[in-house]
Amino acid sequence: MTTVVQKFGGSSVADPARIKHCATRVAEAVRAGKRVAVVVSAMGDTTDHLIELAGQVASAPDRREMDQLLATGEQVSMALMAMALQGMGIPAVSLTGGQCGIRTDGAHSRARIAGIDPRRVVHEFQRTRVPVVAGFQGVYNNPSGGFDDVTTLGRGGSDTTAVALAAALGDAECEIYTDVDGVYTADPRIVEDARLLEQISYEGMMEAASQGAKVMHLRAVELGRKSGVAIRVLHAMRHGPGTLICDGRDSMETQQAVTTVALKTDIGRVTIAGLPNRPGIQRDIFEKIAAAAISVDDIIQADTDGGSGGAAGGSTCGIVFTVDKTDLAEVRDLVESVVATIGQGTVHEDLGLAKVSAVGVGMQSQPGVAARMFQALAEAGIRIANITTSEIKISCLVDEADGKAGLRAVHAAFNLGTAVVPSRSGTVGANA
Repeated sequence: MTTVVQKFGGSSVADPARIKHCATRVAEAVRAGKRVAVVVSAMGDTTDHLIELAGQVASAPDRREMDQLLATGEQVSMALMAMALQGMGIPAVSLTGGQCGIRTDGAHSRARIAGIDPRRVVHEFQRTRVPVVAGFQGVYNNPSGGFDDVTTLGRGGSDTTAVALAAALGDAECEIYTDVDGVYTADPRIVEDARLLEQISYEGMMEAASQGAKVMHLRAVELGRKSGVAIRVLHAMRHGPGTLICDGRDSMETQQAVTTVALKTDIGRVTIAGLPNRPGIQRDIFEKIAAAAISVDDIIQADTDGGSGGAAGGSTCGIVFTVDKTDLAEVRDLVESVVATIGQGTVHEDLGLAKVSAVGVGMQSQPGVAARMFQALAEAGIRIANITTSEIKISCLVDEADGKAGLRAVHAAFNLGTAVVPSRSGTVGANA
């Protein structure tokens, strides 16, 4: 019997009518003879509303208590989905992350899954019931008292829950239902001629997700690659082939320099100037940030004077890096404490920034990609603040007001709206 984990995002379960519609998708799979486990996100903007509510009672809410609060959003969804399935004649039972056997580390609000004990889910399968699991959450066994604490996995954590559960069940398929038809060459809500991809490699999807492609969460794709779980992204409200994320590249990824372009907003930039250019200065700064389980994005370092610093250059240096806007205040406090200990340097922060990225495994073997991207942004009158690259990615930091225009310009520059998207059989796909 085929086992499938179906995950429904917040927009897919935003109201009772949508929950009932998603329940019909589950029922279809069950009646087709599949064993189905469901993972749900909180309804619509519930998480944002809960964060706002917390802000009305505390200026700096405790992270543990925030996890207790935010976990309730998914628990509402799981219970309603189970009720909807029961109303359709499909036996179902709702499970919190802890009841499902999801164990995490102790990093509240940014926890990582340490393991899943699937026995409860398997038990429900044996009773021919559909387990409906609350995404985004797990439990951590606090060694100080030996008691379990609720933890949350951060934004997009329900994707990670679904992939991790599929991996724990073994030989299970994972379907991610969202409000778009799959993975596109760009966000179709911004770029009108964006094209649906039939398939994309884990590598390409991970890079796109890290640069702002919101259709999938980076950690979920990374986990899928490590565990060998193929992921299919589908539209929750209508049927279609979706996009398969798997190990291997189709002909579009290898033939074209750029496969997707992505836009990342809500970026905070931290600039540290006047640091002593000595060994270990980077460690002193970033180990504090790492200890807080905060992910840092692009990092740039440069000498800031012409002094005699030996082979390393000047006697002082500057470090610039970006983080999610939501982490900026905490990061600045951490950095300022390190700079105070060092006794030299200044800290400055910037908002109002966005990042436009071109991603493609094909750029490893094709020259001129960067020049083409820079020309597109220049012709659109967009100033570039920072540039970072990897083997399969070129990113440009721009003013947030120019982000969408930059995304459209780069998408057009690589002809992604007119490129033929080949299928695995070698024929042109329906969306080409």
